[in-house]
Amino acid sequence: MSAARGARVAYLFTGQGAQYPAMTMKLYRQSPVYRMHLDEAAQALLPYTREDMAELLLAGDERVDWTGFTQPGLFAVQYALAKTLQELGVRPAAVLGYSIGEFAAGCVSGALTLHDAARLVAVRGAFMQSLPDGGGMLTVRAGRSEVQRLVDSEPTVGIGADNGPRETVLSGDLLALDRIGGVLKERGVTTVPVRVSHGFHSPLMYPMITRFARVAIRSHGRVPRIPFYSTMLGRRLGGEPLDGPYWTEHVSAAVRFGEAIEALLCDGYTHVVEIGPRPYLTQLVRRLPRGGEPLPVCLNTVMDEDSGLEELRQVATSVLGQGAPGRPKEPTFEPQAV
Repeated sequence: MSAARGARVAYLFTGQGAQYPAMTMKLYRQSPVYRMHLDEAAQALLPYTREDMAELLLAGDERVDWTGFTQPGLFAVQYALAKTLQELGVRPAAVLGYSIGEFAAGCVSGALTLHDAARLVAVRGAFMQSLPDGGGMLTVRAGRSEVQRLVDSEPTVGIGADNGPRETVLSGDLLALDRIGGVLKERGVTTVPVRVSHGFHSPLMYPMITRFARVAIRSHGRVPRIPFYSTMLGRRLGGEPLDGPYWTEHVSAAVRFGEAIEALLCDGYTHVVEIGPRPYLTQLVRRLPRGGEPLPVCLNTVMDEDSGLEELRQVATSVLGQGAPGRPKEPTFEPQAV
């Protein structure tokens, strides 16, 4: 089984914020293939998490919202979804990951082994969890240039993510974010707090970088074997390895999703499939101004907690051109991921 003639599929791996207790557990119960791959990822993570992530998810444990479990949990789910989708015949011609999603993207691209990625993800999440409270993130319905001066006035705040021409995420100290939010409200700019435990991709991450670098330097990251669109660099990688220095810089660097997805779309992929427990990136893609240029077909492996094997098969059916996939469900939540 292989993708339909002419189909060029890019996998998009969701960021933190898409998690929820018992995510993908309907699929876990229905699909022996998915269960095998999730268990494989959970075993690779176990020496570092000290808890079986498959069991934690199966139990619907609310600790999945703790960063130390969120990041490995998302990684395990994304790894297993990607592997299962590939076994259904939908193989990626390119990958893009949003923040924590870059680790599973690295595995799928052949740049990271499962065990290297598991160690990096688990240690990264644990170190972030150990940082002091008091950080947060704020989505702003405005472009980066409109908020940059306000960010520059607050040394504990940075651009957490640049998601497109009219969507920027600020990250850092909560009091400083409140001050910026107040100014933006006076200007009539819409802001939405992001439900996170810390100010990811901000100066508040600096205290963990040296510790993390000592772990990252032991990873054996290689050059990806398929096109890898980096949301840290905002472009397709050109022969650079996903090595220790890359993952160390990744901790505090802004997520340049807008630039990376534009580069990917310009390269003519026909389908983008979001790999994660609920959709976020495909909605960002649909909101991008394209100046009349057509968008690729946007598909989601999982929509919500009711999604299972049938929904995953529908994605494969849509890509492989073997009949109508059925009307997709619409999300019923305000998506937030970082």
